[in-house]
Amino acid sequence: MTKDEQPPKPEPLVEGVDYYLEKGYMVFTEHFLLKRGHCCGSGCRHCPYRSKKEKK
Repeated sequence: MTKDEQPPKPEPLVEGVDYYLEKGYMVFTEHFLLKRGHCCGSGCRHCPYRSKKEKK
């Protein structure tokens, strides 16, 4: 990227698609987490990257 180029602006999050609100907290959906492309290691409820054994 040259100094004249701007980095792409992030897409806005869409409630009901990328996240939902629960007791005042944003809960990211599997759709959003797949779009992000990696596991953050925070134990997200809908993480598609954790093994099924860890989810239990």
